[in-house]
Amino acid sequence: MTTVDDAAAEPAAVVEGAAEPAPRRRSGGRARFLATLIAVLLLLFGVPWWTLVGGPARWPTTAVVVGTIAFVAALAALPLLMVRGHGPRRSDAAAVAGDTLLGVVWVLFAWSILGNVAGLGLLVAGVPDPTRSRLVAAVVTLVALVLLGWGYAEAMRVPRVRRVDVWLERLGAGLDGTTVVLLTDTHYGPIDRARWSARVVEVVNGLDADLVCHTGDIADGTPQERHAQSEPLGSVRARLGRAYVTGNHEYFSQAQGWLDRMRELGWTELHNRHIVVERGGSRLVVAGVDDRTAAGSGVPGHGSDHAAALAGADPDLPVLLLAHQPRQIPGAVSHGVDLQLSGHTHGGQIWPFHFLVRTDQPVLQGLSRHGARTQLYTSRGTGFWGPPFRVFAPSEITLLTLRSGQP
Repeated sequence: MTTVDDAAAEPAAVVEGAAEPAPRRRSGGRARFLATLIAVLLLLFGVPWWTLVGGPARWPTTAVVVGTIAFVAALAALPLLMVRGHGPRRSDAAAVAGDTLLGVVWVLFAWSILGNVAGLGLLVAGVPDPTRSRLVAAVVTLVALVLLGWGYAEAMRVPRVRRVDVWLERLGAGLDGTTVVLLTDTHYGPIDRARWSARVVEVVNGLDADLVCHTGDIADGTPQERHAQSEPLGSVRARLGRAYVTGNHEYFSQAQGWLDRMRELGWTELHNRHIVVERGGSRLVVAGVDDRTAAGSGVPGHGSDHAAALAGADPDLPVLLLAHQPRQIPGAVSHGVDLQLSGHTHGGQIWPFHFLVRTDQPVLQGLSRHGARTQLYTSRGTGFWGPPFRVFAPSEITLLTLRSGQP
C-alpha cells in the first residue's frame, strides 16, 4: 500500500542558510557597474572583431567596413535588447533576439581566443600573415557555425534520459528499487515550447516512476505568461507523488504564484516542508527548501530553512531533499540528509562557461558525495536559460533508482 502524508506545516518565517539581503548600492556603484559592463561588452565583441574582421588578416576595405558596422550594430543592440526583453516591460521578441545574440557572441569570443592561440602554432611553423590570420578567421567562423547549429538542436530537442543508481544505506528494503524522475530548469520562456513540454511529459510518463521531482527554475515569466507551457505538467504520473521547490528564477517572476500554479496542477509544493512516502513497509522523507536567494528576494515568508523543512520528521528515516542549487549542500550535510537533488548549473550550458559555473558551485553535474552520509545529484537541466544553445552540456531527464545498502 502506498501513502503520501503531509508531515509539516508551512513555516511562518525563514531563514537558516539563506542568502543575505543585497546591500544598498554605495555611492559610485552605478558608475563602476556601467564601466564594468562596457568593458565586458567591448571584450566580448572586440576579440571576435579583431580575429575575424579588423586584425592582421588585411581583408579588402569593403569587407572590413561591412564587418565593422555589423559588430558595432550588434554591440549597441545587445544591451538594449536585454533590457527590453528582460526588464519590467518584458518583450518576448526582444528577449529571444537578445538571448540569441548573446549566445552567438559568446561562442565567437571563446573560439576566437582558441583560434588566436592556435595561430601562434602557425606562426612557429612559419606561416606568414595575412595567410595565417585568414586561416584562423576561416576556421573560427566554421567552428562557430557548426557549434551554434548543433547547440541549437541540442537545446530544442527533448532531453535524453540519464539513468543513475544511487545507493542509500538507510533506505529500507521495501523501497529498494524506487525510481525517481528529476526535472529541473525547464525555463519556460519567450520561445513558446508548449509542444516540447508535452513531449517531455510523455517521456516522463513512459518511465513509470514512483516519484517525480522538479527542483526549480520552472520558468522565466509569470504563471499567466507561461500558462500553456506549464500546463502539461498536470499530466505527469507518479505512484508516490510529485514534488516541487522554487529556484532562483521564480524570485524574478512571482515565486508564490508558481507555488500556487504547481499546486493547481496537482503537485506538492515543498516550501520548506516535507512529506513522507511509503512502500513495502518502508518510509522515506521527501523534503524541500526554497532557493538560497529567496531570503533576499523580498517575498514574505520565503527563504531556505532546512530546520523547518525537516521539523517533525522521524530522524531514523532516510531523507531525500530537493534544493535548487548545489551550493545548498552544506545545509543538507549538517541536517543529516541522505540525498539532495539539485539543478541550477545547466552543466555549463555553453562551453567554456563550465569553468565560470565551477567558481560559484561545488559541483557541475552528476553524483557526488559530501560528508559521511550525504550524496548530491546535480542535473544538467531539462531546458535551457537565455541563449537557445547547449554546447558540450546536453540536457537531461534523470531517472534515479534508489538502492538499499551499499554497492
